[in-house]
Amino acid sequence: MRERVIIDFETTGLSAMMGDRATEVAAVVIDETGIIDRFQSLMNGGRQIPLFVQQLTGISNLMIRQAPKAETVMRQLFDFIAGRPLVAHNASFDHGFLSAELDRIGESCPTGLLCSMKVARRVYPEAPNHRLATLIAHTRIEATGQYHRALADAEMTALLWLRMEQKLQHDFALPEVPLDLMRRIQTAPCKTLDKFVDSFKRRTWPGLNPLTHP
Repeated sequence: MRERVIIDFETTGLSAMMGDRATEVAAVVIDETGIIDRFQSLMNGGRQIPLFVQQLTGISNLMIRQAPKAETVMRQLFDFIAGRPLVAHNASFDHGFLSAELDRIGESCPTGLLCSMKVARRVYPEAPNHRLATLIAHTRIEATGQYHRALADAEMTALLWLRMEQKLQHDFALPEVPLDLMRRIQTAPCKTLDKFVDSFKRRTWPGLNPLTHP
């Protein structure tokens, strides 16, 4: 089974480089059967949460004061990730906070996070936009909880990622959807997905029927 970890942070603001801190993290493990494991925790980074962020996430300063220290949570998260490939929706945001928080405990940040938002732009170009909530509605995936809470967002991103893999496998008659294909799709020209996947298919499985669609 190929395991992937979908990760999501809630934070005090938009920029770890400007001193914002993570307030909650969740990580969801998936394989071809679906979600197989979960990790979630609030975390106290010692920074106040602005009122508008509290209203958006439902995470209050009181909740954070009672939460475990960020360093403790990040050590648990680091062990949970265990070197597996990482996926996030708008991965540059989560990568910034993952890197900053791991740096505080002296651990190196994994590289090469895959971005479900970038992949979705190519797989679902007809979607009104590519925010997570819009894509969940567009693909008729049932929401698993409150948006802007880490576990719900990670779970819904996981379900979206699996749905995109299934769509690609069906539409292009692929034996499987390797992570390398998803990594390449996220930087492929948006309007040439058919040709791009067909080319990958011919290189990877040269004996397969070259026709893309049934």
